[in-house]
Amino acid sequence: MMEPSKSFDGTLSLLEKEFMGVAKAMPAEKYNFAPSAAIFAESQKTDYLSPDNKGVRTFAENVKHVAQANYFFAGMVGGMKPDVDVKAIGDLKDKDQIVAAVQGSFDFAHKAMATLTTQNAFESVTFKALGPDATRASVAGFLVAHGFDHFGHISEYLRMNGLIPPSSQK
Repeated sequence: MMEPSKSFDGTLSLLEKEFMGVAKAMPAEKYNFAPSAAIFAESQKTDYLSPDNKGVRTFAENVKHVAQANYFFAGMVGGMKPDVDVKAIGDLKDKDQIVAAVQGSFDFAHKAMATLTTQNAFESVTFKALGPDATRASVAGFLVAHGFDHFGHISEYLRMNGLIPPSSQK
């Protein structure tokens, strides 16, 4: 039988490879890119969730959001506290700092996944988004699913800037 740690770490590694490829591929001068209302059909609203409630997230805001979320979810999975100021990630402006922050969050998530065993993977945790049946394993799965959701966003942002995501290049 495979340990849950290896199974979940494998999916996390796939997310990390895909997400980091796009985060690194976007040029620094495009990190503040966000789709404008002009590219949407007139019947579509563009006032989606964003930290400032002014529209869609920028590329940088998406990457920083995933970094912060990875720390939050991984902390639940592994019962660990991050060794960085997670809130401060939201204030980062420089591409290199943002890329380093999201890489750090993946490193932390790998440590958390390593704590999953057949004995503890289905221990209950309190996580409102998943309801009363949340477990360490379900939060581990949610971490990866959440990251892939935002991977889709930033991949599309990359394409809107004439760039092909590394995982789609031949």
